[in-house]
Amino acid sequence: MEQDFLRALLGKLETPVCRLGLSATYRPGRVTIHKALDEGLNYFFFFGFDGQMTSVLRDAIGSERERYVLATGSYNYHSALLGHQNLRHALEKRLRQLHTDYIDVFHFLGVTKRRYFTPQVREELQAVRESGLVRGVSISTHDRLLAVELAREGVLDAMMIRYNAAHRGAETEIFPNLPDSDPAVVSYTATRWSYLVRRPRGYPKDGRIPTAGMCYRFVLSNPAVDVCLMAPTSLRQFDANLEEVRRGALAEEDMQFMRAFGDAVYRDYKYFM
Repeated sequence: MEQDFLRALLGKLETPVCRLGLSATYRPGRVTIHKALDEGLNYFFFFGFDGQMTSVLRDAIGSERERYVLATGSYNYHSALLGHQNLRHALEKRLRQLHTDYIDVFHFLGVTKRRYFTPQVREELQAVRESGLVRGVSISTHDRLLAVELAREGVLDAMMIRYNAAHRGAETEIFPNLPDSDPAVVSYTATRWSYLVRRPRGYPKDGRIPTAGMCYRFVLSNPAVDVCLMAPTSLRQFDANLEEVRRGALAEEDMQFMRAFGDAVYRDYKYFM
């Protein structure tokens, strides 16, 4: 299956996916998740607390489980005292929540710094990988060099990375350095937590501002990205984003605009995640 703008194979997992994935982090409503299913989205990322997402998916997947890519994970608590959520326990809980016998992509979430990927986490992730309860394992991280290193070592089947018009380091540090094993690449923060759809300080008052749809199209215009996650807050936002994404890849003029605007945002909020 050749990749087109909205359809591709999910890296080494080789599952056909819609390249626009859905997260319900901001509680867009069950109607939005149903609409996503109706519109052909099939990559769904959910946290343990995503009651809207889990309830809809639990009812929807039924006998057609293989059509859907379900992604979730366990949490890094970013605390020397708390450590991290046990990966196997988190996996088993997610399986119970969705009434399914496997998860497609299981992440260790929030590896903001290399030190959080401890030998214990590595062992737990490998044990999950060998459990028969997942199709692949991954981390979510802003550490691009770590993501590539673990992929090249064969530790990861996928990676969830920050990539947007303001943070383009993946273009030089990840995408050209991916191993032949073809780990899936899932991007998040396409709007940089909405900073890319509002005017940065000092920006001309009559200057052009990107839409959220343009942010998703910027990410998806890079063929190295298998899936770009969208986290709408409402059905109206979902519909507007999907309508624009269906217009396809950005023209080069728009890509240049997005890079320039991204640079302005980065300068203004350089140290924000």
